[in-house]
Amino acid sequence: MATLTESVFLNGTVGSGKTTTGEALHRLLADDGISNAVIDLDGLRRSWPVPATDRFNHELELRNLQSLALNYREVGVRRFILAGVVEHSAEVDRYRTALGGGALTVVRLDPSLATIQDRLRNRHEPNSPELAWHLERSVELHRILNEARLDAHVVAIGSQSPQEAAHAVRTLIGW
Repeated sequence: MATLTESVFLNGTVGSGKTTTGEALHRLLADDGISNAVIDLDGLRRSWPVPATDRFNHELELRNLQSLALNYREVGVRRFILAGVVEHSAEVDRYRTALGGGALTVVRLDPSLATIQDRLRNRHEPNSPELAWHLERSVELHRILNEARLDAHVVAIGSQSPQEAAHAVRTLIGW
């Protein structure tokens, strides 16, 4: 009988620290000898052009995740750390299926909008179309994620480091 996976989906708006926290959690687990894989979902859907009916290339992301997760499982990985955005409850099951089944806990990282927008301003060129898009999307996603309430846990991100956020996530999910 195959061993099922345990996964955490670090959910949050653009600039919330999902990727950085995911990398920190990966290092914490690896330092303790716990096999895991961290997957930044943005990279799995980054192609152009995107289908007109799939604004964020979500279908490609799920297909790529399924293939990648299979490869990781074949070499023994049983814990996955996903960094991405999930906006709808039906999508949680689709991610679980793409990972090969098992437990999937959604944890939202929730810094203030001011913190998010400061991070975005440091990440993108001033007055660039990318910055404008990300600032607008951060407000939109903040509202969507607050209303959707898909998360098993919410980690309020204040002044703590990514390592501290990763410790908080690890404690919440019991890894």
